[in-house]
Amino acid sequence: MPIYEYVCLDCGTRFDTLRSMKEADDPIACDQCHSEHTSRLISLFFAQSRGQALAGSNGGGCASCHAGSCAGCGH
Repeated sequence: MPIYEYVCLDCGTRFDTLRSMKEADDPIACDQCHSEHTSRLISLFFAQSRGQALAGSNGGGCASCHAGSCAGCGH
């Protein structure tokens, strides 16, 4: 089963959980405030083989920043 990441749109808490793909977009309660006003996030990944990046991010930050830290998205 995949791990999905979510953010609570009420308190800002980020959390993840194991869910089936069928349940990925179903409502889920926030771990912190228990609100169901949550949204699924796009997860970043990184794949490397023999020292070369194959897929995913540049090792940090998000797809729209290349510094490894993005004040706009919190990475």
